[in-house]
Amino acid sequence: MAIRHPKDFFTGVMYAGVGAAALLLPRDYGFGTALRMGPAYFPGVVGGLLVLVGMIAMLRGCSARGDEITPFAWRELLRVLGGVVLFGLLLFAAGLIAAIVALVIVAALASRRFDWRWALPLALGLALFGALLFVQGLGVQMPLAGSWFGR
Repeated sequence: MAIRHPKDFFTGVMYAGVGAAALLLPRDYGFGTALRMGPAYFPGVVGGLLVLVGMIAMLRGCSARGDEITPFAWRELLRVLGGVVLFGLLLFAAGLIAAIVALVIVAALASRRFDWRWALPLALGLALFGALLFVQGLGVQMPLAGSWFGR
């Protein structure tokens, strides 16, 4: 059986691998039942579904014709991950608002269609939404303005 659609096939391999890990890692925990779920129930169900979806994608990769795999976008991946790392570093030093703005701007730089006219209002809007939802609404203990701003 030949691989005719590499993108679908290797996507299926990734899904099945993550699903298998979700099934194997919590195997020492109690599974429980649908009415009395144990700690391994949710990862087990989601892992089983991921394995199923992965198998379907692998079968499709062997039956349907598709495009070859394009080169991986490492620079864009590193920009998005850099934004997440920067968020973690800035959260307590600069506060939630500055950390969210930095995350959105740095991650938006990964896009070829980056435009300050959209990125800055989006970053500010998400920062306001995050502050209202997490700090005010849910009571999560995060500083809105960190130690850099005298707090």
